[in-house]
Amino acid sequence: MDHPNIVIIDELSKSYRRGTQEIPVLIDISLNVQQGEFLALMGPSGSGKTTLLNLIAGIDRPDSGRLIVGEIDIATLNESKLSKWRGANVGFIFQFYNLIPVLNALENVQLPLLLTSLSRSARREHAIAALEAVGLVDRMDHFPSELSGGQQQKVAIARAIVTDPLLIVADEPTGDLDKKSASDVLDLLSQLNEQFEKTIIMVTHDPRAAGKSKRVLFLDKGVLADSLENS
Repeated sequence: MDHPNIVIIDELSKSYRRGTQEIPVLIDISLNVQQGEFLALMGPSGSGKTTLLNLIAGIDRPDSGRLIVGEIDIATLNESKLSKWRGANVGFIFQFYNLIPVLNALENVQLPLLLTSLSRSARREHAIAALEAVGLVDRMDHFPSELSGGQQQKVAIARAIVTDPLLIVADEPTGDLDKKSASDVLDLLSQLNEQFEKTIIMVTHDPRAAGKSKRVLFLDKGVLADSLENS
């Protein structure tokens, strides 16, 4: 059954300036991402995949083209509205976890909730539920330095899902993990996608990681080069 498109991208372009030079990074990208899809973006370094992820997540802005996420044209939002939109709609997972060292796992997971109107007790309940979803509620009082790399990434995933976002974006989520931890994290992302119908867009260099997705898009020199459906 077809689901509605949660991301609609139409002729999107982005360039960066280097001195007097303008370097094109994305050129006339058009694609749709359905609600509940697990999409992997692959391509060589410099192909534009992280830039595309950042545009979809509202971290960066396109030079031209249409970018609609959840029925909102985010390219038209001012900085204040865009920041508020990101906090409510996007869960971020990074390669190096980006956890705050002086906060324990529970406090790290609660961070995105500080921007909401939830009470302190409600924030705690939501964070505990997110840690339960990733199988780490027994580590909620541990600091990042007391956790393995795989456990830190699971805490980061709990932080990404705690606001029940419209979209989860993951930038090389297994890039800093050993094979076993990477496999655990990918299984968790698949579970979030299949059981909780979370829409996930993941940048990866790892074919095993891409194999967990439902669709793989290949970028090369800022252009969508190919698409592969995973069974």
